[in-house]
Amino acid sequence: QVQLVESGGGLVQPGGSLRLSCIASGLTSEHYTMGWFRQAPGKEREGISCIKNNDGSTYYSDTGRFGISMENAKNTVYLQLNNLRPDDTAVYYCALYPHLTTPEALCTFLSRSDFTSWGQGTQVTVSS
Repeated sequence: QVQLVESGGGLVQPGGSLRLSCIASGLTSEHYTMGWFRQAPGKEREGISCIKNNDGSTYYSDTGRFGISMENAKNTVYLQLNNLRPDDTAVYYCALYPHLTTPEALCTFLSRSDFTSWGQGTQVTVSS
């Protein structure tokens, strides 16, 4: 059974940065697609960025401030959050789809797939 453990969240001032990490274990496939999502209070979960592990291709819902990367040897995906704003406050979740697909697919409709695994989430709070 796939398990995902996120870390790196916390309290940061506006304009600050954080790097989130997600370690995957229990993988049965060498090829998979991972991504980051977030859910703010009272809002629906939204896909931020997703990445495919075989070629590193990525998808971003919005470009500019966030960067996704992956270390295959460690089964770890990272999300670099830069120039954070108060409206970035949310619980950030890691997800894994155990097959190759387009990163955009995982960040959109495949997030609702029964085959997609989720971590427990890490809280990011942006406040002065």
